[in-house]
Amino acid sequence: MTINDLPAINASFNAVSTVFIAMGWFWIRRNVWQRHVPCMILALISSTAFLIGYIVYHAHAGEKSSGYTGLIAWIYFPLLISHILLAFAVLPLVIVTLIPTFQRRWDRHRRIGRWTMPIWLYVSVTGVIVYLILYQWFPPGSVLK
Repeated sequence: MTINDLPAINASFNAVSTVFIAMGWFWIRRNVWQRHVPCMILALISSTAFLIGYIVYHAHAGEKSSGYTGLIAWIYFPLLISHILLAFAVLPLVIVTLIPTFQRRWDRHRRIGRWTMPIWLYVSVTGVIVYLILYQWFPPGSVLK
């Protein structure tokens, strides 16, 4: 494994997070907290692994500029900007959502979780899409200008 393998691994962690966030939401909507809890723990572990891999990759490889223009740029950059802005918000939101669980303050956890879940899910999904656009579908240099 090399540093260049990290974007694919990170996207995989994001995909795993997406699945477990969605499953956790599915179970809690049906009042099955016994299945909700392990799903959310796995989503948290996967998201944490992603964040560590992301930091390691960008500390070594730097930022990858796309150089996109035209239609791809019109799709990619708004997606990327919304992903980045919400990614900054989701980390503190997840922490603030998690704290009441240790205090057994389910009302507070539920109230904050209603905001956290869709943002966390969006960030996970768009993270995978950003990876696919940047590394698989339209790698920089492959797009005609």
